[in-house]
Amino acid sequence: MKKGKPDIVLLVCVAVLTVCGLVFVYSASYYSAQLSYGNKYFFLFKQLTGAVIGAVTLTVACFVNVDVLRKFALAGVIVSAILLALVFVPGLGVENYGAKRWVGIGSFSFQPSEIAKFAFVLFSAWYMSSRYRQKFTTYIPVIAVGGAFCLLIIAEPNMSVTMCMGAVMLSMLFVGGMKLKHFAAMLVPCIALVPVLILMEPYRIQRLLAFLDPWASPKDEGYQLIQSLYALGSGGFFGVGLFNSRQKYRFLPFAESDFIFSVIGEETGVAGCLVVILLFAIVVWRGIRIAVNARDRFRCYLAAGITSVIAVQALINFAVVTGSIPPTGLPLPFISYGGTSLVVFLTAVGVLLAISRENNCKDNVLKGVQVEIQN
Repeated sequence: MKKGKPDIVLLVCVAVLTVCGLVFVYSASYYSAQLSYGNKYFFLFKQLTGAVIGAVTLTVACFVNVDVLRKFALAGVIVSAILLALVFVPGLGVENYGAKRWVGIGSFSFQPSEIAKFAFVLFSAWYMSSRYRQKFTTYIPVIAVGGAFCLLIIAEPNMSVTMCMGAVMLSMLFVGGMKLKHFAAMLVPCIALVPVLILMEPYRIQRLLAFLDPWASPKDEGYQLIQSLYALGSGGFFGVGLFNSRQKYRFLPFAESDFIFSVIGEETGVAGCLVVILLFAIVVWRGIRIAVNARDRFRCYLAAGITSVIAVQALINFAVVTGSIPPTGLPLPFISYGGTSLVVFLTAVGVLLAISRENNCKDNVLKGVQVEIQN
């Protein structure tokens, strides 16, 4: 199969975001890394390792035959479900801050939910593209897999990733052509389920109260949001300067991961934040463009799903850091510290680039149109 050039704009934006991630992971973590591990480059080296591995997997994915991915759709869902269940197995599940979200083997650990999001997208793209969508029952397998993943993730517990998975599932159903009345029937209970999930756990109620009035508990549940707002507020328009953040000196929890955008705001100000947001907007735009120009439904749904994961996760992170929604832990794609997340997201971008290479070859576009007409 002939292929053209990959989407260079997408590639450059993702590369810039990844490099920014390396810079700000170091800036946000070198003080705590020196105190905790005696090595100020501890987090940077781990993130750099993830970036190198991710660059390799991105390159491999960029040159893969997208049709081959269909064969792994069902297996990917099964493996992801097993991995999500393994976090509850004693000796394998790694617990941090009262949540079991990681699987650990020796010194190596990874977060299965990062893999599950894209495995679900691949399954949904494969399933919906191979069937004509006439009735609501056609979408039941997609809803069932998405719902099962949400249940496994919320049991960890991890409400932020559950919300992300739910939003991605709704995005896939919408892109897949679900009728508006059926989509509304799905959307309403999903929205109604959010307050129920909050009320199920006391700590979530405390977080909600802290969101409504963080200064009511400035040393407890409201502490993290207050410190994030301090960081963003002190940055002004152009920031206090690279590596000059004050909140990273153990005032702001998870400064190198979930709240790294706060450090970016403090050190580079509104201008730096807008640049990061603009880069994500371009990535999402190019992803949508790749999906629209895809040669068949499978590639269209796959590109749209990958793009929706990036968009949803970035939006939730921005909203949490700025106090627009209740605090919840969700890393910022390509930037936050986390090897599993970085490798998985870069690999997914490689798939987007592979689809874009096919889009940029006119012969393949014509063949794709012919295949769709025949189907």
